[in-house]
Amino acid sequence: MKAVIHRALLFAAVWLVLTGADPAGFAAGLAVSAAAVWLSLHLLPARHPFKLWRMALHFPRFVIGSVRGGVDVALRAFSPGLRLNPGWIEVPSDLPDGARAALGGELSLMPGTLVAGSAEGKLIVHLLDTDAGFDAAIPREEAEIAALIGRARAGAP
Repeated sequence: MKAVIHRALLFAAVWLVLTGADPAGFAAGLAVSAAAVWLSLHLLPARHPFKLWRMALHFPRFVIGSVRGGVDVALRAFSPGLRLNPGWIEVPSDLPDGARAALGGELSLMPGTLVAGSAEGKLIVHLLDTDAGFDAAIPREEAEIAALIGRARAGAP
């Protein structure tokens, strides 16, 4: 029940921010928040509760990484001199399915990476430059997601 309340408050807060707390959106927000709680509990069961304070600490790094990733890709797109060596890697992950999906979303925001799918506990990641070391940050990101759901990961930094 605690997980339901926490998630309901989180999704309701997101809805209020997105609608500017417009009273006309309250009914739709209630329905959308309820659906989001149900889906989140389905994808990431309550046995893996979010640690909201960790999410708050993680958020600035997430935003900075997203902006850095966008700038890096834009520079590569408009600068023909930047070297590209595209390729695919498979990244094993022991995170539950919902958390693995969150990891995939976050990795896709890193410079030069795009998670194209998941199979048998692995993420399939496309790299713009396999020699640039983008893949070195993946274990750190996985440890961050594991910490957000309150799950220790062996070998995490």
